[in-house]
Amino acid sequence: MLLLLILACLCAGALRVGVSSAEPPPAGDEAAELSIPQSSRPLRQVNPSFLSLTIDANLVTDPRYITFLGSTKLRTLARGLSPGFLRFGGTKEDFLIFDPKKEPTSEENNFLDLLAKQDAANVCGIRSPPSDIIELLQSQWPFQEMLILSEQHRNKHKNTTITRSTIDILYNFAHCADLHLIFGLNALLRKGDSQWDSSNAELILNYTDSQNYSLSWELGNEPNSFKHKSGIYIDGFQLGQDFIRLRQLLNNYSRYKTAKLYGPDVGQPRKRTQKLLRRFLKSGGKVIDSVTWHHYYVNGRTATRDDFLSPDVLDTLITAIQEELQFVDDITPGKEVWLGETSSAYGGGAPHLSNTYLAGFMWLDKLGLSAQLGIDVVMRQVLFGAGSYHLVDASFEPLPDYWLSLLYKKLVGTKVLQVNIAGQDPRKLRVYLHCTNEDHPKYRDGDVTLFALNLYNSTKRLQLPSHFSNKQIDEYILLPHGKDGILSTSVQLNGHVLKMLDDETLPTISEKPLSPGSRLGFPAFSYGFYVIKNAKVRACI
Repeated sequence: MLLLLILACLCAGALRVGVSSAEPPPAGDEAAELSIPQSSRPLRQVNPSFLSLTIDANLVTDPRYITFLGSTKLRTLARGLSPGFLRFGGTKEDFLIFDPKKEPTSEENNFLDLLAKQDAANVCGIRSPPSDIIELLQSQWPFQEMLILSEQHRNKHKNTTITRSTIDILYNFAHCADLHLIFGLNALLRKGDSQWDSSNAELILNYTDSQNYSLSWELGNEPNSFKHKSGIYIDGFQLGQDFIRLRQLLNNYSRYKTAKLYGPDVGQPRKRTQKLLRRFLKSGGKVIDSVTWHHYYVNGRTATRDDFLSPDVLDTLITAIQEELQFVDDITPGKEVWLGETSSAYGGGAPHLSNTYLAGFMWLDKLGLSAQLGIDVVMRQVLFGAGSYHLVDASFEPLPDYWLSLLYKKLVGTKVLQVNIAGQDPRKLRVYLHCTNEDHPKYRDGDVTLFALNLYNSTKRLQLPSHFSNKQIDEYILLPHGKDGILSTSVQLNGHVLKMLDDETLPTISEKPLSPGSRLGFPAFSYGFYVIKNAKVRACI
């Protein structure tokens, strides 16, 4: 009898631990109610490349390390997040000098030799550079990363020479990952009268045109900080004239007459930055295709765990976006606004925070708010490189924000829908709704994807509107894996740990089917996605 009681208790405990969102909730467990207006039109629609990526120009502080972009595994991971833009820029872009006559490093040469051996039709089928070269660079990378971050923190930046091979490897990486390259040109090259010296940019254009490279362009990174970083002050009006000069230069090439030009990549909209941006838009706003600005929530040196879970911190993005959109619309009505560089914490990220499951709260909420409020493209800093805010680490292992980005790409479409929540604080249970990605093979027009983040320290459930009570629902819940909890660098999807099968194969992203009428469950401090199948939402058809 005693043995039967023990077994009964063990089974009951196992059932409690294993409760899934598909099962009926315990008595008294109230669900927050969702309402979804039945409009025939979406709230708004974002760019198909809404979630895009960056490679920071500091990767070529020592050009040997551009060889990392030859990694088959890194290319596979980048391709998983296509289509999208790949922005090559950052502080270091304004300290890069292109020398078409300089010989590449031996590491770059080795990779270019591999490229040369491929026929034109199979230029993306190459294998990684020899493992001994990659392993040597990886062993040296921590020291190089320290130099990069030290240069950033001290604001002591040295010029770096890049060669033809630097551009070749960068372009080949973007092309083979199905990402469109945006190349940031050096804006700190100046003539005596403070005008931009475009001669080095012309050398780059001559070379990329000769190689038939199709790409877009930027000029300068965070011009509001030029004086602080270089001692050079450039007025917004002059910067606008510089962009006009670049547009004229692009028009000299048949390949680049229709190339896109983005800028000015200012920092967050504080008073002095707004003054620069105002003068820039009035002077040269007509020649740019989208206005770009940068956003980070907190300082990477002082950020805390609580910052990443704070509704107050997350809500600062709302004000920043609204101010930026209003500001741009007052001067250049109708111009698209992009987050040209963004992540959780500036200064390279917050160590042991920005590269963990915890960072996903800021990242997913930023994607939801940006799409909802009017941002058309969000470029994540960075895919790979120095700091703690990367999607892929120095061993080419994907981090939690990579997997979160992969799910977003696969499940979330471009059409933004309205959704309201009652019964819980919407600042702590943050919910977003889009039409499902129309390219997903399992779903059809009219399906919708709901994604949410639970900032409560307890499980929260969502109840769908009654007109969805008979619909099949697919669950995709991401949870941390391992003893570190929300500070883990590994994640599981629906209970299965996510990891690459090999260097060329991403894991299958499998759903967990729920029975019709199920409440949607989010464990404490978690986030995830639900696809409502056969929803027949008019705005998505």
